[in-house]
Amino acid sequence: MNLSKTNYLIYQDCGKNAWLKIHKPDVYFENELSAFDEGLIETGNEVDDLARDLYPGGVSVDNRKDFDYTAKLIKEKTPVIYQPVFQTDKYQIACDIIVLNEKTGKYDIHEVKASNSGDDKKKKTKNELYEKDLAFQYITMKEAGVDVGNLYLRRLNPDYVRNGELDINEFFTKEYFTERVLEKEEAIHEEMEIAYDYLMQEEEPGGNCSCLLKGRNAHCTTFAYSNPDVPKYSVHDISRIGLSKRKLEDLIDSGIRDILDVPLDFKLSEKQENQLLVARKKTEILDREGIQEFLDTIEYPIAFFDYETFPSAIPRFNGYSPYNQIPFQFSVHVLDEPGGELKHEEFIYTDTGNPDEPMIKALQKFIPEKGSVIVWYKSFEMTRNKELGIRNPEHQPFLQNLNDRIVDLEDPFKAQFYVHPEFKGKTSIKYILPALVPELSYKDMNIKEGATASNTWNQIVRGELSEEEAEAQTENLLRYCELDTYAMVEIFNVLKRLI
Repeated sequence: MNLSKTNYLIYQDCGKNAWLKIHKPDVYFENELSAFDEGLIETGNEVDDLARDLYPGGVSVDNRKDFDYTAKLIKEKTPVIYQPVFQTDKYQIACDIIVLNEKTGKYDIHEVKASNSGDDKKKKTKNELYEKDLAFQYITMKEAGVDVGNLYLRRLNPDYVRNGELDINEFFTKEYFTERVLEKEEAIHEEMEIAYDYLMQEEEPGGNCSCLLKGRNAHCTTFAYSNPDVPKYSVHDISRIGLSKRKLEDLIDSGIRDILDVPLDFKLSEKQENQLLVARKKTEILDREGIQEFLDTIEYPIAFFDYETFPSAIPRFNGYSPYNQIPFQFSVHVLDEPGGELKHEEFIYTDTGNPDEPMIKALQKFIPEKGSVIVWYKSFEMTRNKELGIRNPEHQPFLQNLNDRIVDLEDPFKAQFYVHPEFKGKTSIKYILPALVPELSYKDMNIKEGATASNTWNQIVRGELSEEEAEAQTENLLRYCELDTYAMVEIFNVLKRLI
């Protein structure tokens, strides 16, 4: 059995998770991929296909096990090969693109990533992973008898703005990774050997997996299987505990798993202590004065507002950059005065063109010219409005006015004016709503969360659904977004009743 690059990279995050993927795939694949993960895979495939235009006319190796065909292409000195596969006694890989360098007679590796550089901290973390990715390919190809030249990383240029036809050479960056990989080649090769021995052992590694010392959001696919002693609501769910590694390690080393078993004198932040307090006492913390101060900032008429968007890695329209969100839908519930009639308006764009202009016109039509615009997690909606203004400068005053009136309904929960045991330290509306308005639920909806909404819209506009399916899914999108804004109305009403 060979160790693939994919499993090696999973090993980097959690060794036992990678072992289970290889030896107990039924455990690893027990849960279906999330809509978010499915979207990532589809995006990665689209970007990989597009990158081939950087080196057109290549030959594709479509069978991931066709090592002989790849060897034949190498022997014939094929100038460009897409998805070539190589194996040694221990390792196997599938590269994205390799290009024969006419000057050196060696094959240069071009690894394609559907990511941009991001901020400095994220870029450093990504680069360390990409170094191992390229090193695994470099070492395996060398051991397979291929003369390897330079190593390049091709990822998306965050500064690229589309204007007319997509400029493929400006869209992709070309980063020289050869020296940084060669500097770490020996150390990474040793790590590959250790990973191979660990992952190829027949006996399942005992004990917990390494994710036991990570916050809940960083847990691996098989965490519940490898850590059966960890309850559903555990110390890993303490708010932001993943950023306090020493605290989490102290709790785990002391044998504490259940959040209710955290000692009373254990040093935590005030917000973390409040989370544990309401969990222990099964009671609530309520700051009526704080809630009143928040409500006093809200002016009628009130528009409860929510966008749905699609994060397109490849810019589809002029003015867009990689991963700019495409706003394609919104819902708004309007309350003109206290105790007045609640009105609902909605908009969705399912044509293939740029939705910016129709979206802005619908905003102007349905959102009152004055009063508060209530959203949940305001930085998202405000950033969408700002981007719309940049792309459509003639509408910038209107969109800026919209942003000036935005009030974030998440704020009183972030400020812990209200802490409920069922919030479990979270302030997402998906946690707040079932605790405060249990009769409202996303459970019976055809679309239950944002990633599914994004993917569904993308399927509609790309013509991947029949006309009947597209109509049904459009209606599902409308009902999902409507619930988002109606949920805010009901949570707002709960806050008013509390004071």
